[in-house]
Formats: sequence, structure tokens, C-alpha cells
Amino acid sequence: MLRIRLRRMGAKKQPKYRLVVAESSSPRDGRFVEIVGNYDPTTNPPTLNVDAERTRYWLEKGARPSESVTKLLHQASVTES
Repeated sequence: MLRIRLRRMGAKKQPKYRLVVAESSSPRDGRFVEIVGNYDPTTNPPTLNVDAERTRYWLEKGARPSESVTKLLHQASVTES
């Protein structure tokens, strides 16, 4: 099953995340299918860039977002709920 989830990047105590489509069995920072966005919580306000078209494509194909990604996609107006 495919999941849309956060992949941690950046240096120690300076987290940056990529929103990736990955197999649910792969590790957090392991293999992924495609990068669909990025998120930087350290800026004020936090920066969120999402490729809405590709994200909707993967959601239609059955990829399920994690809880954190669901909240971020709602902020980016990619999903309604």
C-alpha cells in the first residue's frame, strides 16, 4: 500500500521535510516513489510547497496520507477534509 508521508531532511536540530509517496513497508527515510512537496517548520510562518496536481493523482491511485500530511494538505487546500 502506498502512503504519502514526511521524510526528514536537514541537519541536526534544523529539520526540513519532504512530502513523499512511498511504500508503507519502507523505512521513514528509505526508498520512495516520488517527491510531491516540501515542508520547513523552522521558518516563521512555516513554509509549505505542495504539487497539488501530483498529490491528487496519487490520492486517486489509492495512496493514503499520514495524519501529519493530512493536516498539511488541508492547510495547502489540496483536500477538503
